[in-house]
Amino acid sequence: MKDNLSRVFTRYQRTFQAFTTGQKLVAVLGTAALLLAGFMVFRWASTPSYAPLYSNLSSSDASAVIDKLDSAGTPYKITNGGSTIMVPKDKVYTARITLSGQGLPSSSGEGGGYELLDKNSLSTSKFQEQTSFKRAMEGELAKTIEALNGVQTAVVHLAIPEKQVFADKQDPTTASVLISTKPGTTLGPEQVQAITNLVASSIDGLDPEKVTIADANGRVLSATDGTAGAAASTRNQQVQDYQAEMNTKIQSMLDRVVGPGNSSVAVTANLDFDKSVSEKKTYSYNKGTPPLSESKSSETYNGTNPNGQLSGVVGPDGQMDSTGTAGANGSYKKASETADNPVDTTVEHRETAPGSVRNLHVGVVLDAATARTIDPAQVQALISSAVGIDSQRGDTIDVSTMPFDRSGEKAAKADIAAAKAADAHAKQMTLLRNSGLIVLIALILLLAWLKGRKRAKARAEATSYVVEQLRQEALARAAAEAALEAANPGVMALEAAEQNEADEMRDELAALVERQPEDVAALLRGWLVEPR
Repeated sequence: MKDNLSRVFTRYQRTFQAFTTGQKLVAVLGTAALLLAGFMVFRWASTPSYAPLYSNLSSSDASAVIDKLDSAGTPYKITNGGSTIMVPKDKVYTARITLSGQGLPSSSGEGGGYELLDKNSLSTSKFQEQTSFKRAMEGELAKTIEALNGVQTAVVHLAIPEKQVFADKQDPTTASVLISTKPGTTLGPEQVQAITNLVASSIDGLDPEKVTIADANGRVLSATDGTAGAAASTRNQQVQDYQAEMNTKIQSMLDRVVGPGNSSVAVTANLDFDKSVSEKKTYSYNKGTPPLSESKSSETYNGTNPNGQLSGVVGPDGQMDSTGTAGANGSYKKASETADNPVDTTVEHRETAPGSVRNLHVGVVLDAATARTIDPAQVQALISSAVGIDSQRGDTIDVSTMPFDRSGEKAAKADIAAAKAADAHAKQMTLLRNSGLIVLIALILLLAWLKGRKRAKARAEATSYVVEQLRQEALARAAAEAALEAANPGVMALEAAEQNEADEMRDELAALVERQPEDVAALLRGWLVEPR
């Protein structure tokens, strides 16, 4: 086995030594490239696939987990700014169970949550119980808020006053939330409102207006009673959103009429954020409806005046209107009717939601070069119908044509064209360079192949010539040895020694021809051309 390896190694060594300088360089580079490719493939195949072990860890928890993984010899990777630790997939559950047995990560269990209530005992005082309950609620709310997209960490503080039994008014419960968002993420008004309602719905007796939300930069997102800058910020955002919506609607319509980039739109909206409440009571009566209740009464009197006095009817002025004479007969009648008719009553209670449009102002400028055939009045009427311009509430719209300054667009187009040309030139140069390298490598390989073929041919010629000469020499020597043996048998020992030396020289000559065929061929050609 060892001899076989030695012979194989010797053969490869002779073959490599027979190469020219270019062939040696190509062989070395090719072998190095193959070894490098094999190493990269082996490294890729042997690299384990990683999976998250824990995410959103605090700095203290991440440090403790890394220390435990280092001591256990478990490979890991740190991503997401140090808050996520990844380990090989086949070791995720084992590592979690091991770290959980050691109390890691500790912040999630120690910082708050219902786990705090597990530590209560019979000796726990009422104050400790209330404090533990508040801390548990704060921890659970923080975990819930951190589950929202865009929220990295959240801290919740609750102020729950003690209930007073004999007091008419109780102090309100309040809450404050501090939120740290992920890099590049901003909470929108809907998310802030969702957090407010979430906290208010989780605490008994907590009014959503008593929840204050702030971010890590110190900006108030939602304040108690809505009196802080959050209300103004929300209103400004609503105004901007409405103006942007109107602007986009008008601009998209003008782009179809005059083409993109040939018009400019500015919209200013004045929104009413006042909340108004009105009540209206209306009475109506239907004659065909029967009365709820009805009463009638009448009085009748007939007889003679016994005293002979005048009788009559009391007039409107309170004086007696005498219509008879003394001693005459008289009569008296009185009738009355009362009806309680039903009346329909309508009570209307209306609350006006804030955010209605007080007035709207639109300004449009068209490029004079492209809008020469367009009537601005038609464009104004079209925009008025599209956005609902109402002159009764003070809306205004103005459409005018002016020449646009295209210098910036021309410069931008020139820069884009130059960048495209440079990119195309770079791609062309890269293609030429790669093509040149491919052609150069092909030429080198072709020259090496031609040179190797020439060398092989020279080696074959030199070998055949030397072999033929050696064969003829061997035949002549054999004939001479036979004749000498017949003449003088005692000279055979000396001839045998010379024969051994000749064999050794022949072997060395064959090896020389194998190693340096070109040099031997050149030497033989020199011998052949020399004058005899």
